Amino acid sequence: MLNKEAVFKEIFQTNSRKIYHLCFGYTGDEDTAHDLMQETFMKVWQNLDKFRNQAMISTWIYRIAVNTCLSWLRVEKRQAKDELTDNIIENKKEELSEKNEQIALLYKCISKLEESERIIITMVLDEVPYPEIAEISGISEGNLRVKIHRIKNKLTDIYNRYEGL
Repeated sequence: MLNKEAVFKEIFQTNSRKIYHLCFGYTGDEDTAHDLMQETFMKVWQNLDKFRNQAMISTWIYRIAVNTCLSWLRVEKRQAKDELTDNIIENKKEELSEKNEQIALLYKCISKLEESERIIITMVLDEVPYPEIAEISGISEGNLRVKIHRIKNKLTDIYNRYEGL
């Protein structure tokens, strides 16, 4: 049987990029996203022995990450988030390529969505399978597909407002 360190290393390598993207979707800040990702995996390490294989491990890790991000949002009282996101994007704009600017704009647009919508669309962008997203978000797969369609339309509207500026 593999030891805990080896199991954790494989879990981290398989999931860290997706969890970072999820955290970045909440924060719009690379350093904060990295900190929240590390905090998520500290919780995974601490609770690995309690994981019961009732769900996929990636689903369990997403739930931990979402709860970690939501706790951070509550503590930070993110009313000033829009200014923070604007400042981050303005400070980075000179060093970003056009592609990276579009990615930054996408995440800025995502930050305007409701929390539940941000969770879902971030998982879609990370190519999490729909059944897993449905399980994480607690809705049926059919309802999820409708919700994703609406979120994409909402994102398109938000994106077009920025493009028009």
